[in-house]
Amino acid sequence: MFVQENSLEAIKEYFFNSLLELYPEREVDSFFYLLSEHFLDLSRIQTRQSLSRKLSESELLKFHYALKKLKDFVPIQQITGSQFFYNHTFLVSPDTLIPRPETEELVDLIVKNNTEFDGRILDIGTGTGAIAISLNLALPNSSVTAFDVSKPALEVAQKNNLLLNSSVEFLLEDILYPTYNGKPFDIVVSNPPYVLDKEKSQMEKNVLEYEPHLALFVKDEEPLLFYKAIANFCQSNLVKGGKLFVEINEQYGNETSEFFSSHGFDSVQILKDLNGKDRMISAIKSLD
Repeated sequence: MFVQENSLEAIKEYFFNSLLELYPEREVDSFFYLLSEHFLDLSRIQTRQSLSRKLSESELLKFHYALKKLKDFVPIQQITGSQFFYNHTFLVSPDTLIPRPETEELVDLIVKNNTEFDGRILDIGTGTGAIAISLNLALPNSSVTAFDVSKPALEVAQKNNLLLNSSVEFLLEDILYPTYNGKPFDIVVSNPPYVLDKEKSQMEKNVLEYEPHLALFVKDEEPLLFYKAIANFCQSNLVKGGKLFVEINEQYGNETSEFFSSHGFDSVQILKDLNGKDRMISAIKSLD
């Protein structure tokens, strides 16, 4: 066994001794408590009160497996298979991006600006379904559709749809070559791929090696590729006066904003996230 003593406290000490050279102390602390909740069904407070608890061999093996994965920089969310996002827990997999706090801000922006909304919403590039499902649950009178080009991602999204008792319609659709021919939408939202290939060297290993590049990266020479595709799609599939919300690469905020302003959108605004970075754009489709 990887620890001689099988108490939870001994495991905690072993975690810290093994991971502090790889991760900040606060992150290691978070790992331990998340895994205690996942493997032992203990809250953070309960874990603190149960450090003398003796674990079974199978429980110890689970922690040992998780520690090995963390040493290889596998994201903790892929170890537990889930991520908390906008008041709900979503299943994740290596085929989906892990939902992030910045994207929660995008969802919150839409919810707070559309409190009595009862129209149609489209989420482009849905991944886990976190945006689409969160909006459907927060705006219960809405009708939500979500696109993704990845079949495995849509399978995860459908599972989340069922588990969270939401009613999103998920469709296999490539926004670069759309075939959708249904009713137009009142709101379109997207967190599309926007990280440039040249930015890979700046990314953390756990993202670069374990999250789907299909959902992350665009070629250096085409930084606005997906925003152009979204704007083109909106010409026929977003109602006049309809709203657009997208997450953006902070380095291309002005360029993205100017593009939407010159391609059929009014009231284009760049919005900052809680860290003060240009993170989102909101716009309204022109009435002309």
